[in-house]
Amino acid sequence: MAATWDQADALQEIIALIKESITPVGEQRRVVERLQELQSTPRYVSYLVYIFAQLTTEDVQIRTVAGILLKNGFEHVVITDDELVYIKEQMLLALSLPEVELRRAASLVVAMIIVYYKPETWPEGLGKLIELIASSNFDEAEAAFNTLSKVCEDASAELDAAEINGVRLIEVLIPKLLDATQHPDARIRAHAINCLNEFVTQGSPTLQLHLDTFLTALFKRASDESAHVRKFVCQAIVYISTATPAKILPELPNVVEYMLYSTRDADTDVALQACEFWMQFAENKQLAPHLRPYLSKIAPVLLQSMVYSEEDLLTLGTDEDDAHIEDRDQDIKPQHYSARTHRNERVEDEEAPGNAPGSSTAIQGKSRAAIEAAFKDEDEDSDFDSEDAYFDDDDDDDMTGDWNLRKCSAAALDVLAIEFGDELLEILLPYLRERLFAAEWLQRESGILALGAIAQGCIGGIQQHLPNLVPLLISTFQDTKPLVRSIACWTLSRYSSWCVQYKGGDGQTPFFLPAMEGLLGMVLDGNKRVQEAGCSAFATLEEEAGTELTPVLGPILSTLVRAFEKYQRKNLLILYDAIGTLADSVGNELNRPEYVQVLLPPLVQKWQSLGDVDEDLIPLLECMSSVTIAVGPGFLEFSPPVFERCVRIVHSQLQFLAEDAQKPAEERDYERMTETFIIVALDLLSGLTQGLGTNIQPLVATSNPPLLPLLYMCIRCESAPIRQSAYALLGDLAISAFDLLRPHLQSIVPDLIQQIEPNPADENVSVCNNAAWAAGEIALQYGGPGVRTLPAGGSDGAGANASGAGAGGANGVDATSVAELQQWVNPLIERLIPVLLSQKSAKSLTENAAVTIGRFGLVCPAMVAPHLDVFFVQWCQALWDIKDNDEKDSAFRGLCEMIQVNPNGAAAGFPYFCNAVVRWTTPSAQLNDMFRKILTGFRDASGPEQWESQKQSFPPVIRQRLQDRYGL
Repeated sequence: MAATWDQADALQEIIALIKESITPVGEQRRVVERLQELQSTPRYVSYLVYIFAQLTTEDVQIRTVAGILLKNGFEHVVITDDELVYIKEQMLLALSLPEVELRRAASLVVAMIIVYYKPETWPEGLGKLIELIASSNFDEAEAAFNTLSKVCEDASAELDAAEINGVRLIEVLIPKLLDATQHPDARIRAHAINCLNEFVTQGSPTLQLHLDTFLTALFKRASDESAHVRKFVCQAIVYISTATPAKILPELPNVVEYMLYSTRDADTDVALQACEFWMQFAENKQLAPHLRPYLSKIAPVLLQSMVYSEEDLLTLGTDEDDAHIEDRDQDIKPQHYSARTHRNERVEDEEAPGNAPGSSTAIQGKSRAAIEAAFKDEDEDSDFDSEDAYFDDDDDDDMTGDWNLRKCSAAALDVLAIEFGDELLEILLPYLRERLFAAEWLQRESGILALGAIAQGCIGGIQQHLPNLVPLLISTFQDTKPLVRSIACWTLSRYSSWCVQYKGGDGQTPFFLPAMEGLLGMVLDGNKRVQEAGCSAFATLEEEAGTELTPVLGPILSTLVRAFEKYQRKNLLILYDAIGTLADSVGNELNRPEYVQVLLPPLVQKWQSLGDVDEDLIPLLECMSSVTIAVGPGFLEFSPPVFERCVRIVHSQLQFLAEDAQKPAEERDYERMTETFIIVALDLLSGLTQGLGTNIQPLVATSNPPLLPLLYMCIRCESAPIRQSAYALLGDLAISAFDLLRPHLQSIVPDLIQQIEPNPADENVSVCNNAAWAAGEIALQYGGPGVRTLPAGGSDGAGANASGAGAGGANGVDATSVAELQQWVNPLIERLIPVLLSQKSAKSLTENAAVTIGRFGLVCPAMVAPHLDVFFVQWCQALWDIKDNDEKDSAFRGLCEMIQVNPNGAAAGFPYFCNAVVRWTTPSAQLNDMFRKILTGFRDASGPEQWESQKQSFPPVIRQRLQDRYGL
């Protein structure tokens, strides 16, 4: 097949490009682009196979790169059947080559073929691998095991189900893997255990039958001379304790001792895998109590593992002030931006479904996230060698790299603290005292880290010590070591809630201002790592303090603006977040001329210095969204160029998306953050609309290109995040520029209706949320000013067919406008009610559905009220925990209007209504009057005896509040 290829131009060019790619002075970008172009060349993959397998005169490194290019091309190149046969043949042979680099590259390709085309499509390949793992040539046996290991990592479920000639592959493979755990070659022992571990996590029934044998094999290898094997032994114990804890518990004393020993292993990969055991075990509420007897042994081991190693310090680099040194491009990590979602604030907010407080998922997420926040700066100081990534013996394991022993130990301590609280604190206190006051800075630093790690779980017991510990942390900001100052910032942020809330005997908050001033000092530190930690910690303090920051806004803004002058590119992104968080926290307190003139000029200057597709513009746009909402009318003089540029960004990026979609898949630009630019621009337009109110109308009316057709294009985008932001802007424009929006609603509302569904896909939940909310805002605007603020006097008593009896005749409603709205009422209500009734709907979704149903009931009560008995109980339940606000007020007024029209629809669920009513803290005078009339109407309609009987069925708190507030 390859006899006549030696002189082919494309072949020679590929060889030349590969040679240039491994030359330090090569033009890497041009090489990559040309290789991508050549992928469309006929026989491209065959040329790569030929270079790899048969061009033995070339250097091994060149042949290896050809193999890697072949592996990477499977998803981007059309491979003919003949070519696939050729690839399979040559790559299986290459597993026996003497050169280790070539064997590993062949292993990558063979594994890719099995995973990409599915195991059952290549029984010959699988059969050959099973043959080779028994080879007396340990090198080719290792290559086969290496291939199986990669297949197990990516397709263990498919392997478990695959059959060859009527025989289930897994039933042949598992015994061979178990035997291989005792192989003389350590590489093969490690591969075998790694493969078996993947079947543990996959829950293979076949492996379950052999689990006792596997455990016995693991115990035999517990002291293996190979650190690589010991690492996978520890991983196996972690996996089995999670998947089948009953197998571990009888041996727990021995397992604990082994994991304690392994957590102290000189090999950090072994230690990391062992450390994972403590976190995984403690996250399981059923298993965690079994660790109680061992806490006094576990805690000091974790503390010692939290001390920086010499290798860590070499990686982290300088102790010197470096704020003047420009950041490199590789210092900037990709930013992840989430579009805005309209949510209601609950009296006692809860976590999202599946992450309920106390659940292992919640603990794991919080612990890892909290610890990662402490070490963000560390992750960016290590270089990544792509060639090592292909050929490192440890590439089987993805837990190295950013996630390391120090972080894992801190996260494990966090989880243990959440589970054992003061019990763990009593054990830790002597160690903490010793470390916090140690002369050696590394010990001090690890003590401060530990103090932060236990903040959430041990707050009950440690708060008595905080009046001494918080000043100690603040004094640590003067430490000469940047790593000590930066971790002190993070730890203080973990106690920021206490600093804000703690009051001394005089009723003052003695630690709030010192903590704030200390963190502001770190914001301006001369070391970039400390700047980042200080700025992030101050943002956390802002969230906790809220409007308590108002009296000190002057010095805060002065410090943050000085940071603009001092920060390099990376920390500017953190600064934007701190400014946005400040705006969210203090709200319109920021709208004072002296504050506006301090804050906005540097923001606008930075805004003007960045191009429309500069990725640094994204966090700045997000920041300005918050600032514009907070400053409100104060932003008016700055708004025209900002508005125009947002519209321009949306327009240009939509154009780019449309043009890119017309290209073949391999030519599309997947790296450009087109969607993100559209999202942040839409969100800033939302912020401007909220902040400026009706002052936005001239900008919308004169925008070029016109905004509203662009908004419609965004609403029809395939991208869920774009639609999410588009519906948020739609709702804001309904509030502030309804007359301009109204002519476009005939096109927009039908699409909006389709977004509302009871069980949307995960990526569409927030789209559905925002669409439902926008529908409610549109309904209010059609109703006119009378429904947005109910005139004094309320409505008629319960049971009366008041002015709301008509299709659109609720009190204060503009009947002419409502006639236009009526065409959409039934289609929307038919979609909103199932959302409200579905037990699978996200809580925020049921809340927004209830609010919108209420608002349609306010504007068109006669059309919605006939459905009242279907949703009444669930409606009351959805909104009784929501904090009092205008949206809740309009929704409840709508419910009252519907009760006027259809009192029988509320009769069966009347106790739920009473509960929802008494949970109001400060209902408006109009709403309170409506409540009173409905309650007295039901009392009068029931008669004294039946009313008293019904009251006795209410919980005491409801009876008491009805008596106190309404005299009932």
